[in-house]
Amino acid sequence: MTASGLADLLLERRVIVCVGSGGVGKTTLAASLGIEAARLGRRVLVLTIDPARRLADALGLPSFGNEVRRVDVRGALPEGHLDAMMLDTRATFDDLIRRLAPDEVRRREILENQVYRLVSDSFGSSQEYMATEKLYDVVATGRYDLVVLDTPPVKNALEFLDAPGRLARFLDRRIVKWFLTPYDENRVFGRVLIGTSGVVFRLLGVIFGREFLGELSRFFIAFRDMYDGFRERHEAVTRIFEDQATAFLVVSAPTEASVDVATFFREELLARRLVLGGFLVNQVHGWGPEVEDPADILEPLLTNLPEDRARRVRSRCAVAYGRTKAVAAREGPLRERIRRYAHPDRVYAEIPLLPEPVRDLEGLDAVIRHLFPAHPDP
Repeated sequence: MTASGLADLLLERRVIVCVGSGGVGKTTLAASLGIEAARLGRRVLVLTIDPARRLADALGLPSFGNEVRRVDVRGALPEGHLDAMMLDTRATFDDLIRRLAPDEVRRREILENQVYRLVSDSFGSSQEYMATEKLYDVVATGRYDLVVLDTPPVKNALEFLDAPGRLARFLDRRIVKWFLTPYDENRVFGRVLIGTSGVVFRLLGVIFGREFLGELSRFFIAFRDMYDGFRERHEAVTRIFEDQATAFLVVSAPTEASVDVATFFREELLARRLVLGGFLVNQVHGWGPEVEDPADILEPLLTNLPEDRARRVRSRCAVAYGRTKAVAAREGPLRERIRRYAHPDRVYAEIPLLPEPVRDLEGLDAVIRHLFPAHPDP
């Protein structure tokens, strides 16, 4: 399945998740898919993870942050449009607390708590966890026909696929109860310590001081009534991943390391019975019988050059030609390996290594032409 199948994914799915190793162009491809989906008439949001400044420029956005920005898409059908958002991990976590806290007093207690600030530094810097939280929020609004999620580069697929349950596990009732047990229910910040956890708390008190224990207990007291909210969000995000309206696209470069990561994602997605939509192989050094030896092309152009200069040009071109041909030869078996993964009913598309980085909409259109070669230019 090739470009037509990729267009079908854009038209039929509600969520497309781009996964793969770092440095393979996931963000650029996610933006390209979003543009094409808008041209097909869908209301689209592309949620990106820390894109390079040049990609914001390519989308024509003067600023790029945790707020939705409309992208001017040439050739979009009247009913279609594209919004873009860059994940702000800290702001996403704070917004989550504001949404789940039962009242303003509890909300302020949590946000101003020193232990919360330490915890939020840990969870807030976890891009894969915050990406799943933001995905839940934007899907739940119902404002979009399609959400394209660009995931952070990960060494292990489980870091992203298991992220939704991370905070729910951290705030498991049994853990919260263990931390609160040492305190008398009527004297929460007293020193009435009991049981095994009391021994540990005495040790913590010696190491960190009573003030820290007070902050810690207030943190868990503030969070204990929010556990159900985190658990429900975890279950909702898991349902989004498992829904047949969600498809995962594995993005890879034709390198051994990147293909190994793609293979691991494939195995994990299939083992979890998630929808594997297909594979996009980016940064390919294309080579075929139509590629001419540069000597044949250059020779008529070198006739007016001094012989020594012409000789240097021939030599340098021959070296570059040989190196590129060797790279393409090494990529061939890797590309074929991914192509076999896609056969027979999954998308497979290749995007060549472009002469210049994508810096504007014209650059994104060049990517789109390779993803959807049968489509006319906008």
